[in-house]
Amino acid sequence: MEFLTPVSWDEALAVKAARPGALPLAGGTDVMVELNLTQHRPPALLDLTRIPELRTWSLTGDGRVRLGAGVSYRRVIDELGDDLPGLAMAARTVGSPQIRNRGTVGGNLGAASPAGDSHPPLLAVGAEVEVASVRGSRLIRIDEFFTGVKRNALEPDELIAAVIVPVARGPQQFSKIGTRNAMVIAVCSFAIALDTHQRKVGTGIGSAAPTPLRAREAEDFLAGVLRRQEPWLRRGPLPERVVGRFAELVSAAASPIDDVRGTAAYRRHALSVMARRTLCWAWDDYWATGQAAA
Repeated sequence: MEFLTPVSWDEALAVKAARPGALPLAGGTDVMVELNLTQHRPPALLDLTRIPELRTWSLTGDGRVRLGAGVSYRRVIDELGDDLPGLAMAARTVGSPQIRNRGTVGGNLGAASPAGDSHPPLLAVGAEVEVASVRGSRLIRIDEFFTGVKRNALEPDELIAAVIVPVARGPQQFSKIGTRNAMVIAVCSFAIALDTHQRKVGTGIGSAAPTPLRAREAEDFLAGVLRRQEPWLRRGPLPERVVGRFAELVSAAASPIDDVRGTAAYRRHALSVMARRTLCWAWDDYWATGQAAA
C-alpha cells in the first residue's frame, strides 16, 4: 500500500485525480480502525494532514462558518462553542481526548457512517459540504450528501474541502445514547436547532436508518406551532401535546434495525425520549438567554 503525502491543496487534488482509488486520511480515527478490522486494503492512502488550508476556519460575510475539513473536534469545542453550539456538543461526545485531538468533522463526513456524531447537528442547521477536484469546486447540501451506508455523494476524484455551517440563531441541543458514557458508537442520536429569527426548526437523526436523516414532518409540525406569536412571547413550557407529538414524529421518521448495539424498537423509543428532552432543553435555553423579552 502506497502512502501519498501532498503538502498543498492543489497537489492533493492532482494526486486524487491521478489516483482516484486513494483513500483520504484526515485524523485517521475511522480509517485506521477500518484497516485494522477488515480485509479490505485500498491501493493507497492519501494523507491530508500536512495541508494547512484544511486546518483553518473563518466567518463568512453571510453569517456562516467555513470549517476546514481538517479542523479537529477539539478546536470545534474550544473555538466554536458559541457560534456552532450543536456541533460543539456533539464533538464533546466523540471518543476520548486523544480522539478529539485527532478526529475531524471532514473525516467524519467522508466516512459517512450512519452513526457519525457530527452528522445530526449538521443536518439540523442545513449545512453544506464544499468539495473540490481539479475540475473545480461545488457545494452539496448536507441532506443530499449521504447516499447509503458509509456512502456519500463524492465523485471519485473529489475531496472534501470544508463544511459551511450557519452560525446559531437560537438554541441548539444534541443527545446521544450509547452502551456507556464515553468512547462508544451511538446506539442512536438526535439534534435540534431552533432558529428564533425565522422561526424555523431543524432536526438530525443518527444511527437509526441507513443514512443520517432529518425528521421533516416533526420539523414542519413544530415550526407550524411556533409560527404563531403566542409560544414565543409567553413565558413557560411548551404544551405537553406539542412536545409529545413532536417526539412521536421524530420516532416515526427513523427506520432502524436490530443489531449488536440495540434493537429497532429500543432505538425508536430512545429517539422519542431524546426528542422530547432536547426540545424542552432548547426551549428552556431560549428563555434563559432573554431572547423572549427581546
